[in-house]
Amino acid sequence: MNDLMRALVEFGPDLWKATTDTLLMVGVTMVCAVLLGTPLGVLLFNTSSTGLHPRPVLNRVASYLVNVLRSFPFIILLVLLIPFSRFIVGTSIGPKAAAVALSFAVIPFFARMVEQNLRDVPRGMVDMAQACGASPLQIVLKVLLPEAMPALLGSLTVTATGFIAYSAVAGAVGAGGLGDLAIRYGYYRFETSVMIWCVVIMFILVQLAQFGGDWLVRRSDKR
Repeated sequence: MNDLMRALVEFGPDLWKATTDTLLMVGVTMVCAVLLGTPLGVLLFNTSSTGLHPRPVLNRVASYLVNVLRSFPFIILLVLLIPFSRFIVGTSIGPKAAAVALSFAVIPFFARMVEQNLRDVPRGMVDMAQACGASPLQIVLKVLLPEAMPALLGSLTVTATGFIAYSAVAGAVGAGGLGDLAIRYGYYRFETSVMIWCVVIMFILVQLAQFGGDWLVRRSDKR
């Protein structure tokens, strides 16, 4: 206990900065998941054989690209994207560079979840909207997405909790955040107390993300 308190006092500023860096990485990643992963998921659903605009060739191409990106282990993707990260944010290390790689990983992952969530919307609701003369865009915006909203928020929660852990993996290549701090001090310098604090903070972040996500799911579920 004394070692833990000593580490908290000595490394408190480092722990705070590492926590904010982790929140920055995960925050940017979740924004990219919503803004880019959602439209990609809608595209995958609508161009499938059961979608509003079946386009087999386009669907196969988009599905193939998504599968390719999802097949890369994250640590390898992180290294491969170093030149691209340097081009986008001007650096290949730190939380901003890691956010680029995390975004590349999260977009296809969340897109698949969106596609599955839309598939779970009862087909009868889509048929009813079509019978009423709704356009495809209206069906997506006023039927599919609202009806799938609880599931989409649940998927976003799962994504957020998973990518908090991914952000720690990014610390292995100098991305900053709690993972980087745990490796530099907890592992290389044998400061076990620092590693414990990093794990505790990561646990708290995951629990907060899960609690907030579950609350949003309950609020959005009108059943």
